[in-house]
Amino acid sequence: MPAEFPIDYIEPVFRPPSEAHSLILPVTNGCSWNGCSFCEMYTQEQKKFRARDEAQVLDEIKRCGEQMIVQRIFLADGDALVLPTRRLLTILAAIAEHMPTVTRVSSYCLPRNLRKKSVAELKELADAGLKMAYVGAESGDDEVLARVNKGETFESTLSALDKLGEAGITRSVMVLNGLGGTQLSEQHALNSARLMNAAQPEFLSTLVVSFPTGEARFRAGFADYQPLSQQQLFVEIERFVQALELRDTVFRSDHASNYLVLKGVLGADKARMLAQVRQAIEQPQQARLRQEWQRGL
Repeated sequence: MPAEFPIDYIEPVFRPPSEAHSLILPVTNGCSWNGCSFCEMYTQEQKKFRARDEAQVLDEIKRCGEQMIVQRIFLADGDALVLPTRRLLTILAAIAEHMPTVTRVSSYCLPRNLRKKSVAELKELADAGLKMAYVGAESGDDEVLARVNKGETFESTLSALDKLGEAGITRSVMVLNGLGGTQLSEQHALNSARLMNAAQPEFLSTLVVSFPTGEARFRAGFADYQPLSQQQLFVEIERFVQALELRDTVFRSDHASNYLVLKGVLGADKARMLAQVRQAIEQPQQARLRQEWQRGL
């Protein structure tokens, strides 16, 4: 009889697309903020936030080490870095002891959860194996952030990104195309670019905002929201990319929610990507766009 899988998951479980081949290790359940009106990931009752029992997590790490060879681990759920530094260091030490083949540990990171963590603490975490943090900036525009109840500002997000960068933790940042609707599209694009220019993250991606279970939660704080058409989404992306002044950032707009796939390094590939976006605006039939049935969250 095969051994029972060593990790006790509470569904649903989420991870970034680039963690498809990583072991998902939950150290918290749900999201400690869980107030973003556009996000439905942790709204189910069973995903109510709590830190998982430390002894259970450590036992799961030990049993994983006995049953499998792992190279990458993603610490779930929504914001593992809410845990105290001491507790995170204990988890990272256990991973190093029981799964010595692991070369990278990563997690989601809410900017608010770094307010009380110093660069020195983050450096300790980096030295212990935490190599990458996925930061959902969503927007660099304070009005958009307030309307969607993000609980962050341009400055709070930049502060977190700067701390991570100074500590040597790779930053993968996500911006939501269309989050400001037609009313706030231009300022959303320009201020998001301004945030990225200030932070210079190692990775940057864009997703298209979507509401698979409806817009009621979102419209509670953004009642006059008007979604962007496909062409308006492309115009917003064009404005965003045009305003970016990045030196060496891997850019991806290839999530399943996107109509247009963009991949490159900014700024080296900026002109090429802008040409792709311009073609999607002017000649969409020739731009190899995703069809609606191919898109998803």
